[in-house]
Amino acid sequence: MFSRPDQRQPDALRPIKITRNFTKHAPGSVLVCFGDTQVIVTATVEERVPRHIHVLKEESTGWLTAEYGMLPGATNQRSQRDRLKISGRTAEIQRLIGRTLRASLDLTKLGARTINIDADVIQADGGTRVAAITGGYVALVDCLNKLKADGLLEELPPLKPIAAVSVGLVEGTEILDLNYEEDSAADVDANVVMNADGHIIELQMSSERSPLSRAQLDRLVDLAMAGIDQLLKIQQEALAEGGEAVPPEDAETEAQAAQVV
Repeated sequence: MFSRPDQRQPDALRPIKITRNFTKHAPGSVLVCFGDTQVIVTATVEERVPRHIHVLKEESTGWLTAEYGMLPGATNQRSQRDRLKISGRTAEIQRLIGRTLRASLDLTKLGARTINIDADVIQADGGTRVAAITGGYVALVDCLNKLKADGLLEELPPLKPIAAVSVGLVEGTEILDLNYEEDSAADVDANVVMNADGHIIELQMSSERSPLSRAQLDRLVDLAMAGIDQLLKIQQEALAEGGEAVPPEDAETEAQAAQVV
């Protein structure tokens, strides 16, 4: 059996911490830590929607989009800032964050405004995208509460809790929440996004060295589900600390969000 560098059990998460109200000005802001991976996620609001939403949808329909970036000193070797053109990896991750958070929110109840989710990695040790999604949900809840408190929303739009985690196969062992060292050695690695109903929002998986059997895939998804159940509880505990209202859940949210491309 593969021995994990930090001596965790195969089905154990790294220490997870979500610190709300981490910055002063953003309506929603968190510092989310998955072990040594640390990401600042903010949610801000613009009182307009992109042109393609305004043209294709009702005028009252809102939008949510995301941007992702990694600070130059976030890894052991300095990375260049994305300036005039973002990298393919950055584009893929920020689209993932935006897609999955849109799938949790009833955009038709948001009004003609855009919520911007910005995820900035200040320290990377694997799992930055899943940390950004998990923290992004909490920042989104705080942002919606601020809109309501300011009188810009009469009621909180339905929002389904979601979280994300990585799973992988390393030396024949199925493990949860990979750090960088484990991710680099993985035969198979995956990022799984699920909602509170246990429904899969997104599954990204690649076989780096060997193909994956159906039975192994099922076990990895089950492992991810168990980890996401824990993350959902951590999110709710973080929100409960401030006594904030949690928007109601809506079973139709996923279907409605899927119609907005």
